[in-house]
Amino acid sequence: MSKAETLEDFYQHKFNYLPQNLQQDIGHFNVFKTEDCYKPDAKPVVYARRDFYKVSLSKGHYRFHYADKSIEVNGYTLIFFNPQVPYTVENLSDERSGYFCIFSKSFFADKLRGTLSDLPMYAPGGKPAYILTEEQFGLAGDIFKRMLEEINSDYAFKYDLIRNYLTELTHFALKTRPQESLYQHPDAKSRITAVFTELLERQFPIETPSQRFTMRSAKDFASQLAVHVNHLNRAIKETTGKTTTDLIAERVTSEAKSLLRHTNWNVSEIGYCLGFEEPAHFNNFFKKQTQVTPTKFRLAA
Repeated sequence: MSKAETLEDFYQHKFNYLPQNLQQDIGHFNVFKTEDCYKPDAKPVVYARRDFYKVSLSKGHYRFHYADKSIEVNGYTLIFFNPQVPYTVENLSDERSGYFCIFSKSFFADKLRGTLSDLPMYAPGGKPAYILTEEQFGLAGDIFKRMLEEINSDYAFKYDLIRNYLTELTHFALKTRPQESLYQHPDAKSRITAVFTELLERQFPIETPSQRFTMRSAKDFASQLAVHVNHLNRAIKETTGKTTTDLIAERVTSEAKSLLRHTNWNVSEIGYCLGFEEPAHFNNFFKKQTQVTPTKFRLAA
C-alpha cells in the first residue's frame, strides 16, 4: 500500500499551495465547499490512508470504499473518515455538492474528553456513514456554513468555536442511524488484506528500545478491524497465499534482522521491543525463522 496522504499532499494536489498555518501549535483545521475543490480533469481519488481526519457532507450518488467495506448511497450523506483506515470515494453521478472539513489529531488534543477513537464513527469497525433526510442535510449544512464563516473571520477564539461546531456535528450524526446497507465490492478481500498490511507496517520501524510491537497475532488484527479472525485469515490466504501468522512472523523477522545489523541494542532489548517477554522466546522464534540464533546472525552480518 502506498504511504499515507499528508495534509501537505492534500493541499498540493487540490490547490497547488500550502497554507501558512499548516504547522501551527493548535493543530490544523480547514473547511471547504465541495464544488470549490472539484477539477474537471481531476484524477480519481486513490484508495489510501490519510494522516488527518475528514468529515464530509454530500448530496449525490456515491460509493465509499472504507477499510474492507463499501457503502453505496444515493441522496444525502454525512460521513466521517479517520486516519486509522484507508478509503476512497467513487462519484456515480455528475452532481458534486456539499461541504467537507479536514483536521489533524492535534486539533483536538487536550480539548476533548476521552479520545476521538472513543466515538462510534471513529472506533475500529465503527459505522462511519449517516444517511440524512433533506431537512437533516440542511441542518448539517448550516453547521458547515458557520465553520466557513469562522475560519474566514478575525475572531481570536475562532478555533475554540469551530471545535464546538465539530462536536455539534458529531452529536448531530449520532442522533441519526448509521447507514447499514453495504455494497458487496468484488475486491473486498484485497481491501482487508491491504488494511491488515497497513496496520502491520504502521508499527515499524522500531526506533527506540522502549517502543514495542504489540499487535502480534491474527486475533489482535481482527479485533482492530472488527472482523472475525477466520474472515481475516481466509481473505489474507486467498489474496497472498500465506497465512496471517506467516506474514506477521516474516515482518517481525525482517525488523529483527535490521535491528541486529544496525543497532547496538542487546538481544534481550531487541526481543522485548518486538513483543517477546523472555529472551529465550525471541531466540527460539528467530532460529525457527532463520536457522541461526540472533547472536550468530549479528556476528555474521
